[in-house]
Amino acid sequence: MPGSVPDASQWLPAARQGSREALGQALEACRNYLLLVANKELDPELQAKGGASDLVQQTFMEAQRDFARFQGSSEGELLAWLRRLLLNNLGDFTRRYRDTGKRAAGREVPLLGDSSGCTASDLAGDTPSPSGLAMAHEQDEALQRAMARLPENYRQVLIWRYQEERSFDEIGQMLERSANAAQKLWLRAVDRLRQELESSS
Repeated sequence: MPGSVPDASQWLPAARQGSREALGQALEACRNYLLLVANKELDPELQAKGGASDLVQQTFMEAQRDFARFQGSSEGELLAWLRRLLLNNLGDFTRRYRDTGKRAAGREVPLLGDSSGCTASDLAGDTPSPSGLAMAHEQDEALQRAMARLPENYRQVLIWRYQEERSFDEIGQMLERSANAAQKLWLRAVDRLRQELESSS
């Protein structure tokens, strides 16, 4: 595709031979796709605790550490593997802030000079900060603008895949194409979305 962002798979052979630079290039080519997934899945109330970019960076660190476990050879397989790592990290992140009980009151230390007994954790609370909300809002708006610039078939396949979580078999049936053709269309759509996000950043 003229002017397209290079396919991540072109760096995989060198990455398998131990090139950290090639692995970094392959992962970087997947960044905007993973940001798209993270922004969709991350509860807005938790944005102030850690943004989508933090989760993607953590995923990249794990991917570099565990790359020997990756058995695929295509960009689609790499994206699927990274998505699983990302969703695991997102689940851990959500449980850490949602499912963990409050700290025991006996362990709280009153703030110096505060006679009310109010503790630091009371002040911090679980409410997202204005800056965290603003950042999440900006990321969401950038994504929406980039989506709006996509051709209709690209936008539709991304919506089916991410918002409606449809399989490639289902998408293929709706498009009257094979599942493989549906996946190729999705990869082109991800590639184009990545270009749109990069051009506006």
